[in-house]
Amino acid sequence: MSLSFLSLIGSSRRRAAWLLAEASPFARAITRGTTLLAANTAYRVLAGRLGREGGIPPEQLLGGEIGNVETLSRLRALLPLGRAVQEDFPLELGDDFLPLRVTGMLAPGRRDWVIWDIQEMPDNAAALIAVRQQRDELAAFIDNAPVGLYSVAPDGRFLFANHTFAAWIGLQPEQLVGGHLGLSDVLQHGEGREGEAMTPDWEGGEAKLKPVRSEKAGEDKAGLRLVSVSQTAISDPEGHPLRYSAVVHDLGLELRQRGTLRPVEAEFRRFFDQAPVGILVLDSAGTIREANAAFANLCGRDDWLGQRLAALVREEDALALTRHLIALRRGETFSRALEVRLAGPRERVVEVFAASSAERDDGQSAQLVYLVDTTEQRSLQTQFHQSQKMQAVGQLAGGIAHDFNNLLTAMIGFCDLLLQRHQPGDQSFADIMQIKQNASRAANLVRQLLAFSRQQTLVPKVLDVTDVLADLRNLIGRLIGETITLTMTHGRDLGLVKVDQGQLEQVIINLAVNARDAMSEGGELKIRTLNHHVERAAELGAETIPPGDYVLIEVTDTGHGIAPEHMAKIFDPFFTTKAVGAGTGLGLSTVYGIIKQTGGFIHVESMPGAGACFRIYLPRYRPKPEEIAASRNEARIDARDLTGRGLVLLVEDEDAVRAFAARALRNKGYTVIEAASGEQALALPAEQLNRVELLISDVVMPNLDGPSLAAALRQSRPDLKILFISGYAEDSLRSNMAKSAHVNFLPKPFSLSQLAGKVKEVMDAEPPGGNRPTA
Repeated sequence: MSLSFLSLIGSSRRRAAWLLAEASPFARAITRGTTLLAANTAYRVLAGRLGREGGIPPEQLLGGEIGNVETLSRLRALLPLGRAVQEDFPLELGDDFLPLRVTGMLAPGRRDWVIWDIQEMPDNAAALIAVRQQRDELAAFIDNAPVGLYSVAPDGRFLFANHTFAAWIGLQPEQLVGGHLGLSDVLQHGEGREGEAMTPDWEGGEAKLKPVRSEKAGEDKAGLRLVSVSQTAISDPEGHPLRYSAVVHDLGLELRQRGTLRPVEAEFRRFFDQAPVGILVLDSAGTIREANAAFANLCGRDDWLGQRLAALVREEDALALTRHLIALRRGETFSRALEVRLAGPRERVVEVFAASSAERDDGQSAQLVYLVDTTEQRSLQTQFHQSQKMQAVGQLAGGIAHDFNNLLTAMIGFCDLLLQRHQPGDQSFADIMQIKQNASRAANLVRQLLAFSRQQTLVPKVLDVTDVLADLRNLIGRLIGETITLTMTHGRDLGLVKVDQGQLEQVIINLAVNARDAMSEGGELKIRTLNHHVERAAELGAETIPPGDYVLIEVTDTGHGIAPEHMAKIFDPFFTTKAVGAGTGLGLSTVYGIIKQTGGFIHVESMPGAGACFRIYLPRYRPKPEEIAASRNEARIDARDLTGRGLVLLVEDEDAVRAFAARALRNKGYTVIEAASGEQALALPAEQLNRVELLISDVVMPNLDGPSLAAALRQSRPDLKILFISGYAEDSLRSNMAKSAHVNFLPKPFSLSQLAGKVKEVMDAEPPGGNRPTA
């Protein structure tokens, strides 16, 4: 059992140290060599989750696999440098992975003590699983290599052994690593030095293996196996050895069965060529002398032989790679692999692992380098962080937009009330119009924020895209100017779509303005529509468009195009290549938000100097007969007469919005009862509530919200007409109403005429129960 932290310090500070260790959310332990001196409760809980005893050191807790053993060994080797070191470990936990981040540092004043912190890293789970799979593939390759590999500590203890080396001795690797056998127990000097004790710091050469369990093949009469050992010492900056790593070749089998040498070479070549990671052999100048098929596939070129590896990576990474390889040749170690990007037709991100220099049979210096492809891992991390960023900014934008909608509703509404008393010839008329126009501009900005966060209120209608574009033609012509030619081509028998007309117009205008800015010296803007059928699910950039019928809108310009390095960022919020003050960076992100909320897709193709083409895919909509009839009835409404009669209950917690709406409706002839909350509305006398013909209520209110109020009133008044006003999306409103029918909606901000028109429309419609209330 491990000791508590209390036993390690003086009595005067025991309580404080114990609280510090026990309160840590991380597993914390102290070791001396391979002995666990103390551990906190979190450490013992972690050990229990992994199915291990709480009194074992971190090496035994985490090092059950070859990749983790090597990582722990590298981590411990860096500790004497006097700084904290850190590594990530993906551990199996049943059918899942437990990603851990391990930090080690020497205890101040006690350099034989090591303090360990082990922290769970759930956000890195997907990335660590990808790294784990790559490490497992690399570990399998190393473990089954046709040569023996081992690493020992300065005292001769085995830190690592591959399966080939362990099998020659008749054991499993886990029986050597952490076992009682040392290097001198399994290895003897060769001819001329028989009987001399084998020490871990020997220079290498011919030797004999002493099998614990005999395998016969390759052994001499005494049961020993003749081998050749190439050994390298890994030292700290002061020159003190940290460990010794070696490659072991079986000479006995070669000497007695020379005829089998070629099959062994062929087998090694097969391992080399079929390895899942890129493997290179570099000379002293960093030139590639040999490489496997995986590397050729990574770099995507055939002329790699004789090239310097630094010449095959991106220019900005070349110097760092050269310095890294030189340091590794000198025997230096690093806590993390170097990550570089390969240059070529398709950019790949790789991690570089390399050994120190070794001498080849021809006397030339050689360095073995492994390149592990981490492109997908990096992409996964980028997507994860991007999704978090988009979610956070979207929530912020939605919250700000909702509050602004209340303010803007009051501003626009009271301006309309003032305009009823000040005619165009009045001195104040121009000032009021300036206020209203700027409030309307602010409302458009709010709609952009909501479009970006995909929370804007949509009023979808069945539309013919041809009609929408025809109405916009003159406006677009004025926006792009006389130096740019506008060409519109409409498809025949174009299908219908169900979208918010205002939002669709905003998409087209934003794309037209971007095209205008890309053609400062003039050009041509083409807008084309056509029907498009997708037979099978198809890749559309980073998205997949499902099968079905679509209406395709193409917006093409002849401008300067989009640089390749910007293509992945053009839909990001606040990204712009324009000068400061010339753009907000919200235009294309707004376009993307609108199209995605409408259920469509957008894709862009561009080459520098050759213009850009934006393609918008909107699902084709086939309207029902009742929708066609409703559309015809809507067209017959006479919007000029907005007066009416009836008793209206107005419930709104924003005083300014409630005051404007009440005055506007009273001016149009309605009798209005006001309430500042849902509770106040329910507290009204029953005889008043029974005479109410229309409930107008905000959706989001403290304590009792609009949908809950409507549900309570409809229990006794199922024929009550309901009109909700809100800055939130109508889809969200529908879900809160639990699929309740006969609910009308007016988005904020709205003007006096919009409010009066919507109220008249709802009052003239048949009530939900089919019976009008009696006075």
